[in-house]
Amino acid sequence: MTTAATLTPPARPAIRPGAWSPWWMALLGAAAAFSGTGSATLNGDELATLSAARRSLAGMWELALGIDGHFLPYYLFMHFWIMAGESELWLRLPSALAIGAAAWFLADLGRRLHSVRAGVFGAAVFAILPSVSYFGAFARSYAFAAAAVVLSFWALHRALERPAAAGRWVLYGVAVALVCCTHLFAVLVLPAHLALARRGVVLRMLGALAAGGVPAVVLGVIGFGERHAISWIPQRGPEVWLRFPKMAAGTEVFGAVLFALAVAGAVLLWARRRETAWALALAGWLVLPPLLLLAVSHLVTPAYVDRYLFVTAPALALLAGLAVAALPRFPVAAGVAVVLLGCALSGPDHVDVREENGRFENIPWALRVIRAEPDDAIVYGQSQLRTGFDYYADALMPVDVLRSGDEPSPDGFGYPERDDVAAAIEGRERVWVVWRGSKQAGLEGDAVPRVAEVARAGFEPALVKHSADLPGLTVALFERR
Repeated sequence: MTTAATLTPPARPAIRPGAWSPWWMALLGAAAAFSGTGSATLNGDELATLSAARRSLAGMWELALGIDGHFLPYYLFMHFWIMAGESELWLRLPSALAIGAAAWFLADLGRRLHSVRAGVFGAAVFAILPSVSYFGAFARSYAFAAAAVVLSFWALHRALERPAAAGRWVLYGVAVALVCCTHLFAVLVLPAHLALARRGVVLRMLGALAAGGVPAVVLGVIGFGERHAISWIPQRGPEVWLRFPKMAAGTEVFGAVLFALAVAGAVLLWARRRETAWALALAGWLVLPPLLLLAVSHLVTPAYVDRYLFVTAPALALLAGLAVAALPRFPVAAGVAVVLLGCALSGPDHVDVREENGRFENIPWALRVIRAEPDDAIVYGQSQLRTGFDYYADALMPVDVLRSGDEPSPDGFGYPERDDVAAAIEGRERVWVVWRGSKQAGLEGDAVPRVAEVARAGFEPALVKHSADLPGLTVALFERR
């Protein structure tokens, strides 16, 4: 006999509260990043990515042995990615997707540490940061590094939640390896993981760290042999820490507000007895990278560059989200207020990073300045500028009189050139010279030797324009005296 019970369909598993929150935050983060992908023009670093990715696999290996060896995993990825296209949007899309992934894991990590609203607030703050809009629309590996770092903390939380599950430690080791492969200095966050080591898991944790850290050792050895590639970085002092909130957030006033909230978030997390170790870990995520990078700069070689520390931005946002979510009254209203305040305070910075010159190297502007006549010549102050001019030029260009090959150098991004500048421009009446840097750098010193060589060949500047922001580009028209 059929009973009512047998006719009752099995109950569906309840949807976990907030299950969709990470996906909405991922969409928000990716959309915020993608909104800037087609505005600012590609700069020299992004064009270096394009130059590297266009090479054969053997060619990329040869390049890695000469320069940018620690970027090899990213270049390999981009090598296959650009098989589908080389437009600005397509080159930058992976970074926008990486920001979306970072927002997803950040939202879920906040839920695990405190509540759904803590994860939502943290990921929402992360998504509205101008630094996220900048690096999420940047064809370099910095967004990948941020995503890998968030994944590593998320995977570690899951492993500590069920330490007997071997698969979770494998995932944690893979996440650590991804951190090491995305950017060499991203590994500076990994010591913060040690705050979570405890009896019973320390061996598993150290084993996963050691296995995942193998790429860092390999790439670190390669990078140490290529220190000349960052010889342009000046030595920094402790004063750089005053700029740290602005660097992480990409905006000055809201960055200071977030840093204050982040300190409060760490203190509040510390006050919860079960989360003391996590308070130390998140605080280490935020402050250890700048401290350790400055130490590397003084002990090994100058290496302190703000963009190397973008991996701290998720920690800044998450700790701020935890602080707001922990308010005893009206946390939702406070969270909305913080996000709206951030949008208002950082609005001008968002506009700046989305301008055509938002990456401070505006080649389309330089092409508009150049009004070439049929017999004009062009000389590049830095030969690697050709990659960008070849990419953007769509009209008559002056004759590239120094070019002696169509492919960049196997061990770098420059191009082979003739050495006899005077002979190359003999018989020309007008020579356009383009260089990276200010007017003074090229006209009043020996920082750009090609400019001086053109002047010695009997030419004088008739027109000099700079693209406004440093380093920027300078375009000069030299006419025969």
